[in-house]
Amino acid sequence: MTNPNKPTTIKEIARRLKISPSTVSRALNDHPSIGLVTTMRVKKVAEEMNYEPNQTAIFFKQRKTYTIGVVLPDLSEPFFSSAISAIEDLADHHNYTVILGQSRDNPERQLKIIQTFKKHRVDGILISLAKNSTDLGFMDVLADIPIVFFDVVPDIEGVHKVQSDLVAGVNEAIDAFVSRGHKEIAMINGPENLFASTVRTNAFRDALEKNGIAFEDKYVVHTDLTEDGNRAALDQICAFSERPSAILSCSDFITLDVMKFARQKGIGIGQEMHFISFANYPLWKYIENPPLGSIEQYPDEQGRKAAEILFEILHSKEPIAPKEIIVPTKLVLK
Repeated sequence: MTNPNKPTTIKEIARRLKISPSTVSRALNDHPSIGLVTTMRVKKVAEEMNYEPNQTAIFFKQRKTYTIGVVLPDLSEPFFSSAISAIEDLADHHNYTVILGQSRDNPERQLKIIQTFKKHRVDGILISLAKNSTDLGFMDVLADIPIVFFDVVPDIEGVHKVQSDLVAGVNEAIDAFVSRGHKEIAMINGPENLFASTVRTNAFRDALEKNGIAFEDKYVVHTDLTEDGNRAALDQICAFSERPSAILSCSDFITLDVMKFARQKGIGIGQEMHFISFANYPLWKYIENPPLGSIEQYPDEQGRKAAEILFEILHSKEPIAPKEIIVPTKLVLK
């Protein structure tokens, strides 16, 4: 008697039909060597017996798990929720499942997630680096597992990466400030070790000089992205003998903190101090006195482009040369 709680096997289907297990297997996979009548009979009995393929065995044979891992700093940020939605849509199109891990900008947690992905034999990984990442040794851990970086990417050659056009974004912001008469302009940047921070600083310098404004190192202040770090950044700016009237920050969340602290200091937002930041989060429509503008970085496009590269790698029989894609930005005035 068949145990109803035990999965039906190919051998049991073969016994009922009095044919070989190999014939059943070929019929279930529509092998051309098996006639149409036999194939239909096998599939009908398999359905009656509630047969389900052994995915583990199939994956082992194909050397694929049809899963990809995605490592993000924090899914609560609208930026990354938008990116993962685009990634999952494309993964679903390719019949892949997405496994997600949040690093919370902690490199040690990031490494644990990557090691877990490897144990689960994911076919590939998409990652936006934790902002305090300095050691990329995990790339050696992954060995033959393809990896594509997006948004927060490493400053190394020979890897696949997708990022927004930070240089164009900075230029648009500075041009907007200067066109409104601002000459004392500061920038609140992310951690100094970040590749993106270096890119923004260099773009800031070039954009100021293009507009005939001398660049001074002191006007670039850094934050560790915490609330205390953001408060310290504003304190540093307010301590200048000539307080800047315009501030470009690398994140809308930094701007939210800094605007709050500026109000506490009695500084008029949009009168004495004006802001532009990166990300263009939807939260600004709920703010009574929003910043001058925010730079759209199209996270869904970044996620989609990164996933497209990864699936191209997974479906190609030949090695894919490292790709670097720059996604355009756009200043959105509020």
